[in-house]
Amino acid sequence: MGSDGRPPAPGGPQRPRAEKEHPRGRIEHLRAAAAVRISQGAARARALVRRVEQAPPPPGPFRSGFWRSPIRGPWLTSVFGLVLLIGIPVLFVTGALSYAAYNPGLGAPNDQTPDKGLLGFYLFDWPTHPSWLYRLTQGVHVTLGVVLVPVVLAKLWSVIPKLFEWPPVRSVAHVLERLSLLGLVGGAVFEFVTGILNIQLHYVFPGSFYTLHFYGAWVFIAAFVVHVSLKLGRMTRALRSRNPLTELRTGLDGTRPEPPDPGGLVPAAPAAPSISRRGALAMVGGGSLLLLVVTAGQSIGGRLRSTALLAPHNRAPGSGPNGFQINKTAAAVGITAAHVGPDWRLELHGPGPTIVLTYSQLLAMPQFAAALPIACVEGWSTSDQHWSGLRLADLAALAGLPDAGSVLVESVQPPGPNSSVILRGNQIHDSRSLLALHVNGAELSLDHGYPARVIVPANPGVNNTKWVHRLTFRS
Repeated sequence: MGSDGRPPAPGGPQRPRAEKEHPRGRIEHLRAAAAVRISQGAARARALVRRVEQAPPPPGPFRSGFWRSPIRGPWLTSVFGLVLLIGIPVLFVTGALSYAAYNPGLGAPNDQTPDKGLLGFYLFDWPTHPSWLYRLTQGVHVTLGVVLVPVVLAKLWSVIPKLFEWPPVRSVAHVLERLSLLGLVGGAVFEFVTGILNIQLHYVFPGSFYTLHFYGAWVFIAAFVVHVSLKLGRMTRALRSRNPLTELRTGLDGTRPEPPDPGGLVPAAPAAPSISRRGALAMVGGGSLLLLVVTAGQSIGGRLRSTALLAPHNRAPGSGPNGFQINKTAAAVGITAAHVGPDWRLELHGPGPTIVLTYSQLLAMPQFAAALPIACVEGWSTSDQHWSGLRLADLAALAGLPDAGSVLVESVQPPGPNSSVILRGNQIHDSRSLLALHVNGAELSLDHGYPARVIVPANPGVNNTKWVHRLTFRS
């Protein structure tokens, strides 16, 4: 208001207004404030680390004097690590080959892993030659996994002081090392435990073994790669620090602790030795050898099958033409006589009308033979069995699609993860791929898939669907 109580004239003097801040100045102000907050946070973190470092370690395993074995040290740890450095990649590669054998690119029902993204890549279509390929790769995967258990346990024992380091965090590099160690130990325990439970057909998982083992393998191998990149140089130096032949000739009386190491594996106050390094290596190696003897026979077969004491079942499945291993019986999956009785029919679907065939009509068609094994994901396999029946390629032609690119195979068993499968074109057109009606000169037994089952060379056993009632050929 003016002095006379009236508002100032429009053209009169105005109160000065603060200039509007330029956007660039506002950004600089925000950057400066963020830098201050980051600096303050870093200072608080450093102060917290200093307080932890100055605090005495908790009692028990966090105290350096708790771990006193005189043989624990970089050299012995590196020996176990070298074995795993060779064995773990073989396990991962054979596991990846097992994944590829399911032909995951065909989608469900072959691969039901949700949201796998880039982790579900595979480089090639699974071949049908040689017919024993899956028997070899999965046998190696399962047997090697069991054989490495003593080595994994010994490696964990050798580095257990590192799990109780104090202070728990010292630097960014130390954080990375600790996280890789956590992923490595947790991943190893998870993969080996779930794998062994699967071998024994003991499904106590909170979900699908296939999915859990798949994701667990990627977590484990990622941690393994990080850990190896951090420790490879140290492991190499440790292996060169002692002569292995000398260690193997050194008994209990000559066992001495290694020199103190920056990693803290060598105990500060070692106890008297109760076992030599030679004895520790012999104990671990002997355990692995024993597990090899009682496991490998289920994959090799023949007379060695009787030595497979850890095989889950069917070491002696009976005699006669159908006297060879099975995974699940007909009763176990709910197959009854009504499913495969006189009313059973085989349906062929293609671009034309559906073709329905009785069992008698199938028997009247030209029959072909193939000698093929069965190999399952649990590691067991059979020797070659002599199958006879109709070639899948001939059935594709009968359905009106001689150049079929895939076929959906469906079983009469109740819907479930193994009641159907998709086979690739290369599997259809292999002359040994059959819809089998007989095995070893006899009619299929109910447990082996009567009245008809698929048998395909190099195919995982679970994908050789039993009790087939429908084949849908696709281009």
